[in-house]
Amino acid sequence: MSMQKVCIAGCGYIGERIAQSYLASGTDVTCMVRSPEHASRLGAAGFTAVVSTFDDQTGIPPLAVSGRVIFYLVPPPGGGIADSRARNFIARMAETEKPAKIVYISATSVYSDSAGAVVTEDSATCPDSAMGKRRLDAETAFRDYGAANDVPVIILRVSGIYGPGRLPLMQISQRQPLLHEEESGPSNRIHADDLAAVCLAAAERGSDGEIFNICDGNPSSMTAYFNACADALGLPRQPQVTLAEARQVMSPLMFSYVSQSRIVDNHRMLNRLDIQLRYRNLADGLAASVPTCHHR
Repeated sequence: MSMQKVCIAGCGYIGERIAQSYLASGTDVTCMVRSPEHASRLGAAGFTAVVSTFDDQTGIPPLAVSGRVIFYLVPPPGGGIADSRARNFIARMAETEKPAKIVYISATSVYSDSAGAVVTEDSATCPDSAMGKRRLDAETAFRDYGAANDVPVIILRVSGIYGPGRLPLMQISQRQPLLHEEESGPSNRIHADDLAAVCLAAAERGSDGEIFNICDGNPSSMTAYFNACADALGLPRQPQVTLAEARQVMSPLMFSYVSQSRIVDNHRMLNRLDIQLRYRNLADGLAASVPTCHHR
């Protein structure tokens, strides 16, 4: 691992965890971030930091990605069904010598709503949400680039991410309504530290064209998740509403999250990437995410 050079596009919550792991092994890490403040913080921590906006090609400085492993973690833009940011990055990348490998961090929203059934990496990708369509567009764009340039591309379809500083504190404290437990279908999660470890494993062991579903393999409803977070944070649980009421009182985005349900199969991730999860269930993951859990 220490011989590689790495470029992390969108080096935020997960990207910084990946960057720290590589830095510890002596790897040359370049981090691409939006804000100069973030870049200076990363620079002080020993990384090469590049300020870049991905919203237009001219905002992306010339890329020095030759021979590097690229992790692309930039979220798609807010509107439309195409990921213009990913396409801008790829267009810029096409102007330079090619990278060694690309790991694209996608999302399980590329699958259609399966009404609680199991989805594997071979399940149909027919996203219901605009965000899912943008994710699928980025997958296609990276795979097309890889095929045209003989660069291996690995896709990680990630479920809901949680961890320290990444719990739904605002929704809980504002007492935003949840769906009744009996109407709330299964949803899937992965702890941030486990996701970072999976990203490293994908770069090391993943082969061209491989797709991996990323979750802890212990699905629970969105309502159960929010309740568990509230309990761990020592806050009152949120009120619950029926599906019909939810349509009226929830934001369209939140309603799309709670009304979709699927069980994501993670066996390929565990077996093919040889992953040993640190946090295989929500109880363990939350205990590591909320400092007060250990003291109460």
